[in-house]
Amino acid sequence: MKKWAISAIVYLLVVIGAYSVYDAYFNQEADHGETNTHEASTSAEEHGHGHEEDEVQAGEVKTTFVYNEGKITIVLNDENGNPVDDLKVNHEKLLHLIVVDEHLEQYLHLHPEKVGEGRFELSQELKDGAYKAFIDINPEKLNYHVTPVAFTVGKQQDSHSHNNLNADQSFVKTIDGKTAEMEVSSFEAQKPVTLTFKVDESSLEPYLGAAGHVVILNETADQYLHVHPLNENEPVFETQFDQPGMYKIWAEFKQDGKVRVFSYVIEVK
Repeated sequence: MKKWAISAIVYLLVVIGAYSVYDAYFNQEADHGETNTHEASTSAEEHGHGHEEDEVQAGEVKTTFVYNEGKITIVLNDENGNPVDDLKVNHEKLLHLIVVDEHLEQYLHLHPEKVGEGRFELSQELKDGAYKAFIDINPEKLNYHVTPVAFTVGKQQDSHSHNNLNADQSFVKTIDGKTAEMEVSSFEAQKPVTLTFKVDESSLEPYLGAAGHVVILNETADQYLHVHPLNENEPVFETQFDQPGMYKIWAEFKQDGKVRVFSYVIEVK
């Protein structure tokens, strides 16, 4: 009997020990599973929050440009028709407006004033003719790409499908006794290009928070570049021409209290 009793006790202890090991193992796995579930839930919440931000930032800005009897009105709306009022200040201004005539001879760099939510106005007389306007803004949360807005002042006139620009033989230009010489590092498309301007820096003043501004249009005025200098003190600019062709460059510098615009035509190959 003693041997059977001892064997029974040993057997019972083995069973109890095995059950304890089994229970500890599966409880640990269950705890581990709960942790994974919590982490997955947290990740899903974070992903959901990120998706919500993407939704806020999605969409485009729609612009309305009107010229009427010497007054320019610009209205900015989102895709739902709500005014776009959240703009970043870009070189001291919320909105830069570039206006050129169809021959790329007249050039204006304007700054309409904000008069309401998503609404800007400016008084500016323009001669009769065909023009293109470029509304340059930097919205906080919406996508925006500058595209030309064609408009006509006065009677509709015959317009040319494109200009016949000729590349300048010299990149030295003089206005009011002030000279600006442009050096171009490369004339190849799809490669970085450095535009360096030699000007009288003793009289050079900051203009809209920079040493100068450069605006570039292709011959058909449908490719737009607005380039700022690499630093605030030197008139050195970097850009890139995506396509070969003729381009007109307007370089703006403020000297002795006056802003002068020097224009150049180059051929990119």
